[in-house]
Amino acid sequence: MSGFVAALRAEITKLFTTRMWWVLALVLLLYTGLLSGGLAALFGAISTGKLGSGHGAGTAGTPQFGTLAPLVYSFATSVGYVFPVLLGALVTTGEFKHQTLTPTFLATPRRGMVLGAKSTASLGIGALYGVIALIGSVGAGAIGLSALGIDTAFGDSDTWALVGRAILAMALWAAVGVGVGVLITSQVGAIITVLAFTQFVEPLLRMAGSFSDVTASIVKYLPGAASDALVGSSFFTIESPGASMLDWWQGGLVLVGYAVLFTVIGYGTSWRRDVT
Repeated sequence: MSGFVAALRAEITKLFTTRMWWVLALVLLLYTGLLSGGLAALFGAISTGKLGSGHGAGTAGTPQFGTLAPLVYSFATSVGYVFPVLLGALVTTGEFKHQTLTPTFLATPRRGMVLGAKSTASLGIGALYGVIALIGSVGAGAIGLSALGIDTAFGDSDTWALVGRAILAMALWAAVGVGVGVLITSQVGAIITVLAFTQFVEPLLRMAGSFSDVTASIVKYLPGAASDALVGSSFFTIESPGASMLDWWQGGLVLVGYAVLFTVIGYGTSWRRDVT
């Protein structure tokens, strides 16, 4: 147990002694804040009839009052999840790139323990990213909604349940990123893979899958769809509000499954190899 604690302390130190974590955190805060605040104002103006012909009931493709607040707040995860994934992948691939694994394995020969400590540390930093993203999305989003006289839903317990699940989702995404980094040891390759899949491949697959009940039942198990199910709200549900989604706990289990799968495969294919 003391060996794991020492390994965990070393991994946390590695995370916070570089500029990478706070640079990504700052971009995440600004990104989610600007996007949530801007879209809260846009959707709110349309829904209240101050822009277009809406009368408070929502126009086609625009959420109604009752769903607008959670939708805006969920931008923390629906668009911000790529940041903990990238961080998890970068801290892992950086070990291979800079060959810092050599002294790490000399100090802690049990490689499985090292990887477990790295995954555990990533859960913590992922949760921190969740808090930062929610400060941006909830803070800016609530300001935009309040300015238009729309309920911020702060008195609703479902809102705070969403906040808690969003933090959990971001923590799990960081663990997924570690798995990706172990599986794809090239830093450039991991970055390209993460960005291509999260920003292009999965959104296209989810859009295409929505046209058929059969494919819809498959794409809901994609990592992004599972994350949206865990959180309970997402921008991707605007055009298909009746789309089939997993229960929140099922979405969480699917994300855990991806993290474990990638990490285990990466451990067997690259983590156990000679790194010198």
